[in-house]
Amino acid sequence: MEQARAELVALRRDLHRHPELGFEEHRTSTLVARLLKEWGYRVERGMAGTGVVAQLVCGDGKRRLGLRADMDALPIEEKSGVEHTSIHPGVMHACGHDGHTAMLLGAARFLAETRAFSGTLNLIFQPAEEGLNGQSGALRMVQEGLFERYPCDAIFAMHNMPGYPEGHFVFRAGPTLASSDSATIVVTGVGGHGAHPHRSADPVVAAASIVMALQTLVSRNAPPLETAVVTVGAIHGGSAGNVIPDEVTMEVGIRALDPDVRRLLEQRLKALVTAQAESYGVRATVDYRQGFPVLVNERGATVFACETARALVGEAQVMVPGPQRSGSEDFAYMLEHCRGAYLYLGAGDGEEVCMVHNPSYDFNDRLLVTGAAYWACLAERFLVSE
Repeated sequence: MEQARAELVALRRDLHRHPELGFEEHRTSTLVARLLKEWGYRVERGMAGTGVVAQLVCGDGKRRLGLRADMDALPIEEKSGVEHTSIHPGVMHACGHDGHTAMLLGAARFLAETRAFSGTLNLIFQPAEEGLNGQSGALRMVQEGLFERYPCDAIFAMHNMPGYPEGHFVFRAGPTLASSDSATIVVTGVGGHGAHPHRSADPVVAAASIVMALQTLVSRNAPPLETAVVTVGAIHGGSAGNVIPDEVTMEVGIRALDPDVRRLLEQRLKALVTAQAESYGVRATVDYRQGFPVLVNERGATVFACETARALVGEAQVMVPGPQRSGSEDFAYMLEHCRGAYLYLGAGDGEEVCMVHNPSYDFNDRLLVTGAAYWACLAERFLVSE
């Protein structure tokens, strides 16, 4: 056990030292593919560019299981100070995908050695989960035929989560993570001298009114018990205090935990922006872009995943139901095509625990064996002869 733990830690820290952004995970995918081949898996590379899918068939079982880990890093300058800090300036594993990859590899090795299951095991190492520049590795893998080439009766994914007790598993059935959409609003008026505003059509005043009106999208449009978020994150317009500009550009983020609310927010945002602009004598255009969908965990798969955790660590270390969260995850695309569940593994809840997407973050290595053992246990319980 101690040797296996040490090997997992060394692997995880090697991945941390060599982070790669989405669709650039060439070293990572090469390492992952090499290890899986050595352990006896049939390996396919190249799906979604740098994705890796490995398959191991054992026994006469007909069931097919998918387990997914993400591999990409973030464009953040690391400040953790750890010995295995990133060697690439401006890129680091600030979300724990190095740990996710290492945990699934740990389970892959164990399952290949023991082969105590009957059925088809599909291991999916996905690029580009972070959604940089609006891109999604999960969506690309689905579009390139992931489930046609590797059919799954259920698929599961896990994320480490600072803020929950270390080693505790967290589950929730139904809508669990929010959709993530964005909109660019361009307000066009007539520029002029600040001393003569009556000769202009001021897009700045109109944009300010639009910002305030957008706050009513949630409070006066979404059902009170449904979670939704609308954030105006950027406004650009003008260059001097005595000049009324021709144009103002705004960037907006929109999140919802219900598909119907998601559609409602898009409709109302477009209508509200147009009406507000017209009331100020200016014109507004809205470029609305749908991002990750609502992540919905299938109830039966969630119950199975929860029961697996209870069998592994006991009732005291299982939290169900966990809370809904307004963050997003592109595993939602896979769950639109295959029943399954997304779960959390607590990374610690003390004041000293660093949250993800932080330059001081480092994956908690004490989770590696627990996470690998969970995946192995789930595979053995799911893949049985019928």
